[in-house]
Amino acid sequence: MAQMAFPLPPRRLVLEVAETLAIALCGGVTFAWLGLPAGLVSGSVLAVAAAALFGRPVKVPLGLARICYVSVGILLGAVVTPETLRGVATWPTSIALLMLGSIAMMLATSQYLRIVHRWDSLSALFGASPGSLAQVISLATELGGDLRAIAIVQTVRVLLIVVGLPNGLALFGLEAPAIATARGPAGMSVLGEMALLVAVATACAVLFQRLRFPGGLLFGAMTGSAILHGTGFIHAVLPWWIGSSCVIVLGGVVGSRFANTTFRMLVGFLGAAFGSFAVSMAVATFFVFIVVHFLSFPIANVVIAFAPGAQDTMMVLALALHLDPVYVGAHHLARFLVVTFSVALGARHIAGKKPRRAGRTREET
Repeated sequence: MAQMAFPLPPRRLVLEVAETLAIALCGGVTFAWLGLPAGLVSGSVLAVAAAALFGRPVKVPLGLARICYVSVGILLGAVVTPETLRGVATWPTSIALLMLGSIAMMLATSQYLRIVHRWDSLSALFGASPGSLAQVISLATELGGDLRAIAIVQTVRVLLIVVGLPNGLALFGLEAPAIATARGPAGMSVLGEMALLVAVATACAVLFQRLRFPGGLLFGAMTGSAILHGTGFIHAVLPWWIGSSCVIVLGGVVGSRFANTTFRMLVGFLGAAFGSFAVSMAVATFFVFIVVHFLSFPIANVVIAFAPGAQDTMMVLALALHLDPVYVGAHHLARFLVVTFSVALGARHIAGKKPRRAGRTREET
């Protein structure tokens, strides 16, 4: 009998993935039932993170995560209209302030980690980076740095942003009006539109990924979907249950970053995690006030655009909160470029001034 070309995954892996998705679903549905803002994403993140800390083997397959990133990109692009695209011309000042704020955020947070928690300069720089976790881990491995401390501080910051920001906005009544999603009849059948939408968005996602574009799958799919919807060529959108399912899965992806992290390990770095989060958010808040006061953008859009979180995660949050994906996405891409070059140049400058060695932080001792 001929062997199968694609062997089935081990039963243990299937069970672990199923458990992770079930936990994410329970957390997301519970938060949504409680009426919490962005409940699907924040609930799934928190539930999977808690399960990981209790020692459960939480896992989300890379292939499934990629499918969800493409789907979320399609949904984000569906809200784009010619009017939103014309609004890009009004953003240069806001983006310039975002770039300045990103540099100020890294400087203030790295100094906090160095002075208060006695981190070495290299680890402090990596821990202060707002996003770009993959690049940070790569540089820390190459140049030296406390990988465990950096990963925990970065992951806790994302967790606090995903859970805290939506509820903070709601608490102060600062939600943005929901962005209308393109719907209605078009020139071809709904199934034909849907097939074209998925094909074009997937092709753009693969292209962006191969070009090593930051967040290529999500932003590529968003670009393809935005072109089709922004030109009025199609009006079909993915069913709501696909979007909700993808948000829950991606929440599980964020929560699974706590895998192999013990409570003892986490507690040892909580002071640095919460303190650096407070410093970075204080700097971000300062620039948010400037933008809102002088440029009159909706405050919820500005808060999510300036928040120091991973760009993929922040775009999922923008979808969950019904914000303007073009505004949020443009700002996070600009910040990614600033952070990428600043961290790379700063890390190599610091590493060149002293012998290469792994940094130690006070929490390790």
